[in-house]
Amino acid sequence: SDPQKGEPVAPSETFGEFVTARSARLLRTAYLLTHDWALAEDLLQTALVRAWSVWGRIDAEPEPYVRKILVNAYASWWRRKWHQVEQPTSQLPERPTADELSRVDQRDQVWQAIGKLPRRQRTVLVLRYFEDMTEAQIADVMGTSVGTVKSQATKALAKLRLDESLTLEASHR
Repeated sequence: SDPQKGEPVAPSETFGEFVTARSARLLRTAYLLTHDWALAEDLLQTALVRAWSVWGRIDAEPEPYVRKILVNAYASWWRRKWHQVEQPTSQLPERPTADELSRVDQRDQVWQAIGKLPRRQRTVLVLRYFEDMTEAQIADVMGTSVGTVKSQATKALAKLRLDESLTLEASHR
């Protein structure tokens, strides 16, 4: 099929173009959810495999649909907790020096605080503030109501305001 001649495009070609054009953005979303590049890549791959299996039935813009798959896969991973494999070790990690701690970026502290939030609250903040989605779009992606999105965002921001790692740092300046 030749898209320049107005003929239908084969699903695999369209899917390939989608993956090429949108993977970086979707990978960023996956990373913001997991805060781990390896898990983010696995999460994106899982979402893309699921999207490929229904690609021919996607009628609208595919990115929101694939993002919804990504968020749902993240939610189901979290429920299963298979991604939290801990490896015992006989040696403790080295303690960072004061100099190393002073180089820690405020952005990293915010990411650590976001990482402590419950999964749904973290998802709402990532989609709202990093993907610039509206509350209605977030509700659609998460399969919930706008009221729930607002509630989760309010709770998440309140927890961040109370997070001592953020408030102590701010008071030392």
